[in-house]
Amino acid sequence: MHVNLEKLTLVKNKINEIIAKKQLKINPKVIIVSKTFTLDKIKPLIDNGHLHFGENKIQEAEDKWSVTKKNNKDLMLHMAGSLQSNKAKKAVQLFDFIHSLDSKKLAIKLNQYQKEMNKKIKFFIQVNLAEEEQKSGISLNEISNFYSFCTKELQLNIIGLMCLPPINSNAKEYFELLKKKADDLGLKELSMGMSGDFEDAISSGSTYLRLGTAILGQRNTK
Repeated sequence: MHVNLEKLTLVKNKINEIIAKKQLKINPKVIIVSKTFTLDKIKPLIDNGHLHFGENKIQEAEDKWSVTKKNNKDLMLHMAGSLQSNKAKKAVQLFDFIHSLDSKKLAIKLNQYQKEMNKKIKFFIQVNLAEEEQKSGISLNEISNFYSFCTKELQLNIIGLMCLPPINSNAKEYFELLKKKADDLGLKELSMGMSGDFEDAISSGSTYLRLGTAILGQRNTK
């Protein structure tokens, strides 16, 4: 068995262990975030039937996935990184899920392009729970109005919320805060948890885990 398949199996076993221990009624999807990794590292996972992959940059995603996705119709590609409105058209062409919806300007652009392409993207609103200046995201007190704008005025398919807890923080506190806000809005999906904190994310009800190094190993820095 390929080493990355072994790591994925270990991660899935850990997920199932946490769910069973806490008697959770969730079945989280593992998004393998493959930024900086070449296709030869990812192909064994695709060949083994893994469907959900994520990228952080538009150009890298286009270079890596355009042909592969055409040849694997069931693959689901997730935009997990910050997205500028001038890249919205390309994002709609490439991705099935966008986890970083964080402004009205971006929402309007994405809505325009998905209508033009007759495509229906699944969106997560990125929430800046700690209101960190260096991070994108909608603040907690603006979420309800932004959600209403996206769903009522634009009819975007908002399926859930996403967050990135502050570095060196108690991530579980932020995950639970996001879960409460999603419950308040009636949203069932939560994109939270990366390689270093996915166990806490599962315990807090995450339904989409964004994992990279836990499965693919250390990244090649660019």
